[in-house]
Amino acid sequence: MDTTQIITSIDQFGANSIWSQMLEGNRRFAAGKSEHAGQDIATREGLRSGQRPLAAVLSCSDSRVPPEIVFDMGLGDLFCVRTAGAVLGSTVVESLEYAVEHLGVKVVAIMSHENCGAVQAAMEGGHDADLPHIMRELDSAIELARDAELDDPADVERILVARTIERLVDSSEVIRRHVADDSLYIAGARYSMETGRVEVLSF
Repeated sequence: MDTTQIITSIDQFGANSIWSQMLEGNRRFAAGKSEHAGQDIATREGLRSGQRPLAAVLSCSDSRVPPEIVFDMGLGDLFCVRTAGAVLGSTVVESLEYAVEHLGVKVVAIMSHENCGAVQAAMEGGHDADLPHIMRELDSAIELARDAELDDPADVERILVARTIERLVDSSEVIRRHVADDSLYIAGARYSMETGRVEVLSF
């Protein structure tokens, strides 16, 4: 997947600007210079009549990785869907479809993160009975990593993002249609807890 080519082809829709704005916010956050814009009373009251988020983000439910803070965004800026391990499911897919089809987002970011507890549990072979769907999704990423002779959790976290993007496009006619007509860009990312930076992933 040629990230530059895809972003350029839909730049008329603002995807390049939106993703750049998110990454700039992350740079501020990582440097300890968050602006916390759009978190005031006026913004809150202005959103009472509806929402028009800039982007949708699928990320892990981990309490240490809230997308709005990581990207230094404000109220109404991000439509966030969060699950343990950032795994897909029917409600996740439908939520992202809603963001694209009805809220008009032009960017969907799929973000994993460093030291993901769900990934670590799956690599250790635990919690299968407690979290069958989550572990099944993570096991597939682990298997792909092992086939490539990769055993670092960071590699699994990156592969998980690639697989999630692929499965999202394959399973959703809505997402597939918007990608095909260049009205949607799907970004892959991995958050580093050590640095606070978001690593942009290209596949």
